[in-house]
Amino acid sequence: MKTTNTLTPALRQEIISLVHQEVLPATGCTEPVAVSLCTAYASATLGDFTPESVSVLLSPNVLKNALGVGIPGTGMIGLPIAIALGIVIAQPDKGLTLLDSFTPEQLAEAKQLVEAKVITIGTKPEPVDKLYAEVTIQTTSGETATAIISGKHDHLTYLAKGTQVLEDHPIGQQEDVEDEEELTLNFSLVYDFATTAPLEEIEFILADAEVNAEASRLSMKSNYGHAVGRMVQSDLGRKYLGNSTLTQIISATSAACDARMDGAPVTVMSNSGSGNQGITATMPVLTFAKEQQKSHEETVRALMLSNLMVIYIKQKLGRLSALCGCVVASTGAACGLTYLLGGNKQQVSYAVKNMVGNITGLLCDGAKPSCSLKVSSGVSTAMFSALLAMEQKVVTGSEGIVDDDVDQTIDNLTSIGRVGMNETDRLVLNIMTSKNH
Repeated sequence: MKTTNTLTPALRQEIISLVHQEVLPATGCTEPVAVSLCTAYASATLGDFTPESVSVLLSPNVLKNALGVGIPGTGMIGLPIAIALGIVIAQPDKGLTLLDSFTPEQLAEAKQLVEAKVITIGTKPEPVDKLYAEVTIQTTSGETATAIISGKHDHLTYLAKGTQVLEDHPIGQQEDVEDEEELTLNFSLVYDFATTAPLEEIEFILADAEVNAEASRLSMKSNYGHAVGRMVQSDLGRKYLGNSTLTQIISATSAACDARMDGAPVTVMSNSGSGNQGITATMPVLTFAKEQQKSHEETVRALMLSNLMVIYIKQKLGRLSALCGCVVASTGAACGLTYLLGGNKQQVSYAVKNMVGNITGLLCDGAKPSCSLKVSSGVSTAMFSALLAMEQKVVTGSEGIVDDDVDQTIDNLTSIGRVGMNETDRLVLNIMTSKNH
């Protein structure tokens, strides 16, 4: 792992490459899509076949995040239809946009596979990476294929057809699923890059944000999920919440989440493997910039600051954890908002500390329509944290888990999510899988 703060042209390009790796298009919730993609890898190796059985083994975190979320274009929730579509579509080269389009005939075929009950889903015995999916397909003619995705949502680590191993990249042979030479970020590096990199090198982040804005606009025209975004803009919402930049931010962000979690056929730009993180890192910043008529350069730099801060925190936290991703993503948004308010580096660090001192511990109980409620909480907290920072108000190092050093504060946050909440994670999954429906 490398750490440096000298912003040479080579380092800038390395950071840009990292952003491109982590800010990616995704259609549908990334956990069931990852399982669908894993299935597609196995299916594609078999060609034309009829499945006798499809065995799917998942890490508890993947299972938790895939139980109650809508699958794009199906009107259905959960893993069976996502797995079945992976078999039918069998186009792993599409990556996390695998489910962005399929024919009515393909959907009908997938539904038949679900009804045939050839799919079994279970948990992979520990120890296993928190992001793990293993799919084994056996055909009626006796052929088999196995695929494993682990560490990252689109990271194929193993693929075999029968006894022939086609791909084998064990995570255990690396420091992590990431390239062991991957750049390790810190607060100063994130801030300095976002605020000083040549504008033309980072303008792409604005186009990424506009993808999420389109998902938000689509949602406001319909009635997806709990329709949190629409409620904020309704007569009732405006009567009691008002009509302000804050309510516009909450509405725009939660609306995109409403659509995505309800299975709307929309593609969003994800961040660190999560579409909701991508939405929450971009929509508050983009909406504020438009509402307050900020310049093109201010908007671009604020968006880069928010997105790169999320990538930094997720480097320490890991892809999946018991900590809700909106805590991380809204912390990034708080940084971007503080920058747009005219805040300096110290005030941006104050915003981080205010966030950690407030909503640390918000748990993840799976991907589902009510994620938009958590997103709205994170976004409103981001605005409060930014405003406090502008008033030179900060949660101090003598309060709770916040440290005087901002990087140590982030370490404290991520260690709670990565280590301290593991038992919470197990209890949450047990509750979710023990329901009577």
